[in-house]
Amino acid sequence: MAIKLYPIGIQTFESIRKEDKLYIDKTEYIYNMTHTSGKFFFLSRPRRFGKSLLVSTLQSYFEGKKDLFKGLAIERLEKEWESYPVLHLDMSGGKHMEKEQLNRYLISILEEKEKMFGISSDSIDPNIRLKNLILNVFQQTGKQVVVLIDEYDAPLLDVLHQDGHLRELRQIIRNFFSPLKLSEPYLRFVFLTGITKFSQLSIFSELNNIKNISMDEPYSGICGITKDELLTMMSEDIDVFAERLSLTREQAIDRLKNNYDGYHFTWPGPDVFNPFSLLNCFADGKINDYWFSSGTPTYLIEMMKKFDVLPADIGVEIEADKADFDAATETMTTIIPLLYQSGYFTIKGYDPDTELYTLGIPNNEIRIGLYRNLLPHYLAEKTAKGNTTIAKMSALINRNDMDGALALLQTFLDSVPYCNDTDYEGHYQQMMYVIFAILTNYRMEVEQHTHKGRIDITIHTQRRIYILELKFNGSAKEAVEQIKSRGYADSFKLDGRPVTMVGINFSLDKDKKNITEWVIE
Repeated sequence: MAIKLYPIGIQTFESIRKEDKLYIDKTEYIYNMTHTSGKFFFLSRPRRFGKSLLVSTLQSYFEGKKDLFKGLAIERLEKEWESYPVLHLDMSGGKHMEKEQLNRYLISILEEKEKMFGISSDSIDPNIRLKNLILNVFQQTGKQVVVLIDEYDAPLLDVLHQDGHLRELRQIIRNFFSPLKLSEPYLRFVFLTGITKFSQLSIFSELNNIKNISMDEPYSGICGITKDELLTMMSEDIDVFAERLSLTREQAIDRLKNNYDGYHFTWPGPDVFNPFSLLNCFADGKINDYWFSSGTPTYLIEMMKKFDVLPADIGVEIEADKADFDAATETMTTIIPLLYQSGYFTIKGYDPDTELYTLGIPNNEIRIGLYRNLLPHYLAEKTAKGNTTIAKMSALINRNDMDGALALLQTFLDSVPYCNDTDYEGHYQQMMYVIFAILTNYRMEVEQHTHKGRIDITIHTQRRIYILELKFNGSAKEAVEQIKSRGYADSFKLDGRPVTMVGINFSLDKDKKNITEWVIE
């Protein structure tokens, strides 16, 4: 059987089904959600994770388009197939807007829906128009209305770091949604999606009965592609991909897992792959950083500045209470909720005794893409040359030539002009973390905990483990002695791969800010 075409960039369920493109069946989730006692639902997932397609699928389902669901799980589950009027409100066009612009955008969305049902309104208040729209559609059709709101937080993301502007736009969104609670008798179902989670008080002040399913175990696989779905619904795709890269099936799966898997939205819960990256990978027949190429996370970079978050801070796994990372974005006191909700952190484990979750970067694509976006803050105009140097270093390390890789890095750093305000150890320490984090084809850990201390940098290649210790205005020999005296290598005795110790000294002298020496043992 021929492999179906991938719906790259297509977020409309009807188009995917009519064009017979690949569709990972999520309809059982839809049936279960729509046949509970609840009426108001909210789902948070990272961007490019299939939220818009889920909303579109819900629209086709509630419009009663039974033929589109042939062969899918819901076909055997649903017996009635009743149709309802659907108001699909897409907020993704409301980015980078001021207060007046956002109000006009909301009005334009509502005008489009009013025309669909032959309704006229001259109110200048979006909340009043939404209230009247729901009531009029209900009266006109004699059926309860379905309201689907996609990317509800799109107007807010770019101003997260601007407290005053955020409050202003948040009030507009809050006011816009306020009629939903009052309109409850006229509503069959309400579903909202977004990246971030705002508090009931700030956005959904009236919707005290909204159910947040973002961390509910039954819905953990509602977006994205689970490992089981990959191995069953895309089994042939794996084989074709493996053949194109001259890999075994098992090697291909491992490559896909390392780069695009690792997401968990509950614990326990299924492994979830980034669907955007996975489909692009299969379509191109190669591993690449697709998620970041679809958009630079400017809001994240700004929030890292606001909370004084260093690159090394996000390179380590952390323990956190659910309330610490499943928190409302506007009330957060650390960047952890945003890292988690945006998909840069995910759940890596859970301790039932302490009720603490372990959070960390899900996969190589996120690690490399995130640090690549941080690189310009340390290399300025040399970023492009820096990326080239890092790629060459990766190849050398893959050949077990750490000496050559460090020599290459030293030569490159000689060309980097440093500002006068970066004469402190922390800046260069973070720069080194960022550079090593971007090395591809390896697992890199920053400040890895051992029973005798923290290892500055650990690099896991296929055939070897490198332990790197950095010194500033010290000596490389001293760095290696620290690795030995603290028994850092003991942590990898059971691994089977040989361990190489690397001591690096970085000079902070005014005339020589660079690696001066290294010792490899």
